[in-house]
Amino acid sequence: MSGLETLPPLREVIARHGLAARKALGQNFILDLNLTRRIARTAGDLSASDVFEVGPGPGGLTRGLLMEGARHVLAVEKDARCLPALEEIAAAAPGRLTVLQGDALQVDPTRHLAPPIRVVANLPYNVGTELLVRWLTPADWPPWWASLTLMFQKEVAERIVARPGGRAYGRLAVLAQWRAEARIAFALPPAAFTPPPRVSSAVVHIEALGAPRHPAPAATLQRVTAAAFNQRRKMLRTALKGLAPDIETHLEAAGIDPTARAETVSIERFCALARSLEE
Repeated sequence: MSGLETLPPLREVIARHGLAARKALGQNFILDLNLTRRIARTAGDLSASDVFEVGPGPGGLTRGLLMEGARHVLAVEKDARCLPALEEIAAAAPGRLTVLQGDALQVDPTRHLAPPIRVVANLPYNVGTELLVRWLTPADWPPWWASLTLMFQKEVAERIVARPGGRAYGRLAVLAQWRAEARIAFALPPAAFTPPPRVSSAVVHIEALGAPRHPAPAATLQRVTAAAFNQRRKMLRTALKGLAPDIETHLEAAGIDPTARAETVSIERFCALARSLEE
């Protein structure tokens, strides 16, 4: 029996360390190790990869990642209360787990991990979308990560994989599908978490492509999609008028009807518009 298998149940760990989830930190813990191991397996073969985990809490997913053979795990946790529980896991898996206290938005995982790096996380709800956008929009591509396996609210997961023409299609869909393959692996009910959130959740798996589907400057594409979908019920010539005084000329150059609305425009056309604005 390995050291990981001798660790006490997570409910006991939470009670012993006083780790009641805090709403202000977006915490909802998964205590079922069968489920956390399933999430880890969704990321693929981890035996030849390092893993970056954000918001491990008491370490349910951390255990799953190590049990499924992750070469090394970097776990970044903001809540100091969780550190003793995570250090117990590190002691049970010598040399395979590094725990950092801090804000994941401020951590450079490449300083601690060797490629290939896979991100696997039950993201805190309050920073999940911001982290995803950062990971999808680096200036250079391919990125430092090979894949992202992330837990989101189900509504957010559906927005990541949505296609043009639907209500869920928006900025996240464009940014995710522009340079990666995205799919929903499976959904989870509120009862899978402690405490149960008010919404269902889903695990999304995103694999980085070797090159973008269409050329476009990342920062400009992000600005275009943010402006377009912030006012998604307006015509694009109105929603985007703040980006350039001659926005209709740029829309037409990109093959987009200036009277169209954002949800009808393909990723290819958004990329063409970003290129036109950049030039």
